[in-house]
Amino acid sequence: MAGVCNRAPDFLSPYGNQVLGPALGSVATLNCTASVVSGPHCPQPSVHWLKDGLPLGNGSHYDLHEDSWVKFNSSEVFVSSVLGVNLTSAEDYGAFTCSIRNASSFSFTLRRAGPAGHLAAVLASLLVLLVLLLAALLYVKCRLNVLLWYQDAYGEVEVNDGKLYDAYVSYSDSPEDRKFVNFILKPQLERHRGYKLFLDDRDLLPRAEPSADLLVNLSRCRRLIVVLSDAFLGRAWCSYSFREGLCRLLELTRRPIFITFEGQRREPEHPALRLLHQHRHLVTLLRWKPGSVTPSSDFWKELQLALPRKVQYRAMEGDPQTRLQDDKDPMLVVRGHIPEGGTVDPELDPDPEGDLGVRGPVFGEPSAPPYASGVSLGEGRVSEVDVSDLGSRNYSARTDFYCLVSKEDM
Repeated sequence: MAGVCNRAPDFLSPYGNQVLGPALGSVATLNCTASVVSGPHCPQPSVHWLKDGLPLGNGSHYDLHEDSWVKFNSSEVFVSSVLGVNLTSAEDYGAFTCSIRNASSFSFTLRRAGPAGHLAAVLASLLVLLVLLLAALLYVKCRLNVLLWYQDAYGEVEVNDGKLYDAYVSYSDSPEDRKFVNFILKPQLERHRGYKLFLDDRDLLPRAEPSADLLVNLSRCRRLIVVLSDAFLGRAWCSYSFREGLCRLLELTRRPIFITFEGQRREPEHPALRLLHQHRHLVTLLRWKPGSVTPSSDFWKELQLALPRKVQYRAMEGDPQTRLQDDKDPMLVVRGHIPEGGTVDPELDPDPEGDLGVRGPVFGEPSAPPYASGVSLGEGRVSEVDVSDLGSRNYSARTDFYCLVSKEDM
């Protein structure tokens, strides 16, 4: 029977030697619970606590609670001892050992917790912040490029809609506006980006009502571009009935584009500009800055996003609206005929760019052609009509050949 009583207790808590790191000033609770064989000849089990190998004293730093209960068949007894250690100083830390019948024991090692190691958390936070800043920088720098790529790849293709021009450009007839449109806006959009523009320096909405010419011209253009210079804003309808005129434009065209200039009309701000800022969700409002003249500036990217998507067709393929209609218009024929089933030889045309090629100056006297100085009209008279570029135009690249006859010619 003595052999049964000497069987080692079965510890329920702790499951093994434990190392704890409670903070200074806290209370560490150590639970020692075991199952011990019980019998009429077995001594009553007891729990002993040691600190650093020495019996635990009855100091005020310790709070001990012991309990025991017998299994229903009286074959085993459960003993439990809960030790509370009040950690008020560094001396209260150490190795606490729970021993039963001096035969089996497990230990709790209390180590003082050092300063919280925040280095990993700080580094992780800095890394996340760096990633966010990099993402924000890439968004600011590459947002327009990504949007342009998406427009070129998946944007809506506006063809077969009966439109002859990509944009209707309305501007004032002041010298500054004419220079901006003819020397900057038109060459950049037509020659470098492949758009076709309809220019009009007449009043866009006289008396805030669209004229018949305006209705016809806007119906032939996919977008409307308005150059809002000081001279344009000086028109009567811009000062007194711009709200009504803007409503008319929104009915006639799809999301009109307004170009303003940095530094104009700072104080007080023109009522038309305030109205456009209030309705930015209905219009595209662009600002021309001194650095916008660079072809890679954000101004041209934002303007291209507001304009229709350009689709690149094969050379000499012609207008996609008419190439399937077996069009035999003589304006598309070079040197009298096109071989059956053949294409136009680009070498026959000295200017394959056509109307999108280099133009002469808009202001000033046109330069004399290298091969002709004029057409004689009689004695001492020379024609005032400049015909130097008639032979250099590529009519096979034109898409408005079916509108060359105006109403006045009929």
